[in-house]
Amino acid sequence: QVQLVESGGGLVQAGGSLRLSCAASGRTFSSYAMGWFRQAPGKERDFVAAISWSGSSTTYADSVKGRFTMSRDNAKNTVYLQMNSLKPEDTAVYYCATRRYVGPVALITDAKGYDYWGQGTQVTVFS
Repeated sequence: QVQLVESGGGLVQAGGSLRLSCAASGRTFSSYAMGWFRQAPGKERDFVAAISWSGSSTTYADSVKGRFTMSRDNAKNTVYLQMNSLKPEDTAVYYCATRRYVGPVALITDAKGYDYWGQGTQVTVFS
């Protein structure tokens, strides 16, 4: 009933920037949290960022604090991840996820807490 589609990934030089988008379609709900995760080759899927339904609360993994910014536009059913000062270690497939039926300021950092996932978009950072 909910489909998430990521876009905006690509190949970028170290120090550059990318903005990822995640658009939701199908049946969506006004009360839901969103998150970004990433998975590098041969590694587990790691938390990157999360945002509450209201957009008033965000949280980030220590590895991306100060460089990445998550935002959302509920009218467009879209969330964004602005990535600045990219490093080769940021190379991964980036996934967005949503959790329905949450409070307006709820934040979820555990992948098991999400209901739906996108297919992912590849981000490759070269030096």
